[in-house]
Amino acid sequence: MKILEVVMPGPLTTLQDQGRFGFGQYGVAQSGAVDSFSLRVGNLMVGNPENEAGLEITLMGPVMEALANMAIAITGADLQPRINDRPVPMWRTIVLQKGDILSFKGPKSGCRAYLAVGGGFNAQAVLGSKSTSLGGRFGGLEGRPLQRGDMLFSNSPHLHLDTEGRSLPSKSTPEYPTDCSVKVIMGPHHDHFSPETLTLFQESSFRVTEQSDRTGIRLAGPPLKAKEGFKKSIISEGVVPGAIQTPGDGQPIIILGETVTGGYRKIAVVISADLHRLGQLKPGNRVRFVAVSQDEAFGALKEIAAIIRSIISPKKPNERCRCQEAPGLSLYS
Repeated sequence: MKILEVVMPGPLTTLQDQGRFGFGQYGVAQSGAVDSFSLRVGNLMVGNPENEAGLEITLMGPVMEALANMAIAITGADLQPRINDRPVPMWRTIVLQKGDILSFKGPKSGCRAYLAVGGGFNAQAVLGSKSTSLGGRFGGLEGRPLQRGDMLFSNSPHLHLDTEGRSLPSKSTPEYPTDCSVKVIMGPHHDHFSPETLTLFQESSFRVTEQSDRTGIRLAGPPLKAKEGFKKSIISEGVVPGAIQTPGDGQPIIILGETVTGGYRKIAVVISADLHRLGQLKPGNRVRFVAVSQDEAFGALKEIAAIIRSIISPKKPNERCRCQEAPGLSLYS
């Protein structure tokens, strides 16, 4: 069933789910939503499985016309969404009526917003995922961003209209400050750096540069040089999203989901529970790194899982998710 027509595509809007896994040995990156938390929550609020595909909208949103009635949830960055030029709430399920125009005024906070639609988006799964691989040119809509005139399809969106009114409570709603901290576990090559350099890494603020995309985030700050006598690079090896590489110039690069190998030292790795924060960093923002233990990392991941589990179907129209009543589930306390 046709649900949306793209009037204007925006600079980079792609179809993404939670990604494809198990193909790194063949050079296939996982792709998927950079901020997976926001997409998972949006899907659950409109009654989809959390791994359903949604639209990842970067900085400036698209303009789309609704071709049917549907339940939608907009999560992630606040790009100031509008329906017929009127502001609409984020992190809440609303009903888009046939003929409505969905647009975005521009970024207020964060970098990437996510649009989930009740019934999901139809697309051919490639290697188990609908995610768009821009480098591989497959998945999503022919392996490319949205274009003017694209038609988007869904399955039985009318069956999800009764999810209207679901919302995530403010205490669990992420904030995206321009100066943020992310937790890390020290990486496999941290012993290649002097104690002074490791201290510098944890006590410095790094600026996000314009050379950042879905492949990685390049940072600028105090150079993190390896000990005297070490070569500038190492033999290429597998990497995971969140790995922080240090090239020869000492300026860190945070790996995201479109890379499977790297040939630079990994000084640290961003913990799984904080990966979604990386998706909201944009050029000019600043980031600090806080080293934590594995037990602390597991605890943070359990907190994320608790919030996801708490998003259940409301029993009455316009009833909020029960997660607002569950104590101790704040992401940012």
